[in-house]
Amino acid sequence: ERCAPVANIRSQIKRNRQTEVRRRRNRATRSELRTRIKNAVDAVEAGDGTNEATAAMQRLDKAAARRVIHRNTAARRKSRLQKRLNRLAQ
Repeated sequence: ERCAPVANIRSQIKRNRQTEVRRRRNRATRSELRTRIKNAVDAVEAGDGTNEATAAMQRLDKAAARRVIHRNTAARRKSRLQKRLNRLAQ
C-alpha cells in the first residue's frame, strides 16, 4: 500500500509503526463519518431520520474529541447537517 520509510533508529522504527496504525484508524473513522452523514440525509429525505442524524452528530463529536478531525470541522459539519435536516423537515 504505502511505501514505508526505512529507518535505522529503533525509536523511529516504532514511531513509524505507531503512525501507520493511527493513520489506518483515522481513515476508518473518517470513512464512517461520511457514511453516517450520508445515511442521515437519506433517512430524513425518506421520512423521519432523526435517530440517524443524532448518531452522526455524536460520532462527529467523538471524532473531534479524539482529534481525528478538528473541533471546528466537526462543528461545521454538524451545523450543515442540522440546517439540511431542518430544511427537509419543513
